[in-house]
Amino acid sequence: MADVVIVGAGHNGLVCGCYLARAGLDVLVLEQSDKPGGGSRTDETIPGYRFDTHSAAHNIINMTDIPAELDLAGAGLRYLEMDPFAMAAFTDGRIVRFFRDVDRTVASIREVSAPDADAYAEFMHRALPVIDTVVAGVDGGASRRRVLSQLPGRAVAAARGVARNGGPAGLAREVLSPYARVLRERLASELTRAPVAAFAAHAGASPQQTGSALFALWQGVYHRFGQWHAVGGAQGLIDALVTRFTGAGGTVRTSATVARIVRDGDRVRGVQLDSGERLAAPVVVSAIDPKTALLELLDPPLGGPEGRALAATHRGNAVQMLVHVATDRLPPYPRARPGDWAGLQSYVDSLESLEAGFAAAEAELLPPNPVPTYSFTPSALDATLAPPGHHTVYLACPNAPYRLRGGWDAAKHGFAERMIATVEARAPGFRDSIRDIAIRTPQDMAAELRWPGANPMVLDVSLDQLAFLRPTRLLATHRTPVRGLFVSGAGTAPVGGVAGSPGRAAAKAVLAAHGTPA
Repeated sequence: MADVVIVGAGHNGLVCGCYLARAGLDVLVLEQSDKPGGGSRTDETIPGYRFDTHSAAHNIINMTDIPAELDLAGAGLRYLEMDPFAMAAFTDGRIVRFFRDVDRTVASIREVSAPDADAYAEFMHRALPVIDTVVAGVDGGASRRRVLSQLPGRAVAAARGVARNGGPAGLAREVLSPYARVLRERLASELTRAPVAAFAAHAGASPQQTGSALFALWQGVYHRFGQWHAVGGAQGLIDALVTRFTGAGGTVRTSATVARIVRDGDRVRGVQLDSGERLAAPVVVSAIDPKTALLELLDPPLGGPEGRALAATHRGNAVQMLVHVATDRLPPYPRARPGDWAGLQSYVDSLESLEAGFAAAEAELLPPNPVPTYSFTPSALDATLAPPGHHTVYLACPNAPYRLRGGWDAAKHGFAERMIATVEARAPGFRDSIRDIAIRTPQDMAAELRWPGANPMVLDVSLDQLAFLRPTRLLATHRTPVRGLFVSGAGTAPVGGVAGSPGRAAAKAVLAAHGTPA
């Protein structure tokens, strides 16, 4: 009998397993798919071309010390920085580049528009101290030494953030606003508003959502911490975690779908697989959607006020639609420069197009033209992903509907063509470079990854579902009312995305509950 069973071998489940196994516990991780990874897998979705199946860039985990604590570099993980971390290609041929260095970014914008350059510089001047303060929230489970060492800097940043944003009331208004309002107030035109909004839309939030301003201010994170590609794709992170986990004595079982989390009264007893096999364990950590785990798999399910609070958590209908495109050359932007294919390439022309797309998705309709789209071309950095002279183009629409009137089967090919047309309008000749495509609809991803609603964040990352409120105030501790049952994953504190911190925090909650040193 294992000491701990972890449900789900996404990166958070594996991070949790690494910390528990190296503390001396016998840990078994169960994964319903045929290999570990969850949303951080890399697969040959087109013969000869390897694509990230969802996660295309790693930011948050590189803002923590988890890679260093687990020595993932020593386990083979290698990150390459994407710099510029983004560029925006417009239909009129203009290109704006966003570098890790703010001054270099401002200079790039100034080549096209001096007013936009000045406004962006001021936007970052106001945003960076706010970001320097709030990023502490993503470092869940950090050591006491790390937290204490960072307190003085956080305090200074907080004071600057208040001072630069009009005092406490001004800062509160800024943070509680929709990001459309902040961008329209702070930036001079769509030249910078649109690409910043394209990044903000990663959170799955409409530009009109109250309290979404943080997602626009998050632009400062890329200047502070950069944007990173794992060599070999997102799977590079997973492979390093598996190496560390199994090296510490842990075991991963794939194609092992958990049908029930078994409990006896207020004590967890283990899990039961779809096959009927029972695996007894005094501790179970769910690293999947907490609503699925505690309201569907847990037998009997979580009830009372705690269960009702979890049932009331929310996720919107706007999610990502992906098209993996195999090409014989990179997108041929007419005014391209070396490095333009390093990071995110935005094809969003205006805030209005994003607003219209999110509104359509919530109405279970497809976004109107031009389809809000962005791409990553990781093969420009990493030759392991495509045959010599060929490339991988990861196309994404951030506000496609999960539930679509008429269904995705009838719509997916036409919508993929509309996304390709969005690129073609900015990179004439792109369509001629295409050798094959693989379409990944929200329905496909939901079925493949057991993701309700196909939401990669599991739950909306709104102010009422972040940090000490994620997924609910009670469950943000990673403990549950059922003794021995803990929760982790992107739907738990502190945040979604490729962070790892929910996994580490859950591991430390388990160790604290059992009196084992972390």
